[in-house]
Amino acid sequence: MNDISTDGLRAVVFDMDGLLLDSERIAYAIGRQVSLDLGIPWTHEVAMQMIGLNSREHETLLKGAFGEDYPLEAHRAEFGKRYEAVIAAGTIPLKPGVTELFDALDAAGLPRAVATSTRRSRALPKLDAVGLLARVQVVVAGDEVARGKPAPDIFLAAAERLGQAPAHCLALEDSNAGVRAARDAGMHVVMVPDLLAPAEDIRDGGILVVDSLLDIATRFTRQ
Repeated sequence: MNDISTDGLRAVVFDMDGLLLDSERIAYAIGRQVSLDLGIPWTHEVAMQMIGLNSREHETLLKGAFGEDYPLEAHRAEFGKRYEAVIAAGTIPLKPGVTELFDALDAAGLPRAVATSTRRSRALPKLDAVGLLARVQVVVAGDEVARGKPAPDIFLAAAERLGQAPAHCLALEDSNAGVRAARDAGMHVVMVPDLLAPAEDIRDGGILVVDSLLDIATRFTRQ
């Protein structure tokens, strides 16, 4: 897919962090500071590998990188406390183009879902705080599927709850893991990179890559 058209599309499925919300940088900074404060190992490379994955995959990744004795629960508890405070404060900004794209989808009559690796109890408040929860018809969270991204489970679940075949859905993602998941679910996929550049298989696989959601909104309004 080298362009975006509403022809044949019946729904749009969004990732959340790094795509709708400019939250990855906030999570990165908090995770790094918690590690420093608690004297827990941390590297930029591992932090980047965590993007797009759910908490189960985080555990596997962290223990694989730093050993089975990595104090996961201590880090998770302190990170959660600091991150929840940011959510409650309503200070996580929207990414550029979110409002314009949602308005364009409303005009096109296209329903939307959020398919996020974040657990449901955290995802809903994050969406609500920025006024997006009321503007999506479906939310599928990372703790509601057996396998996280890059497995296709969460996108298949989103399509099912929307009542649409995956082939009739457009998936928008910022992470390589998310793009792979949506692609393998059989959806049309567009990548809007945030902290991660497209991986080689994404670049070579014909996936359309754009600079921001505003670019996608503009293409919809031209239809």
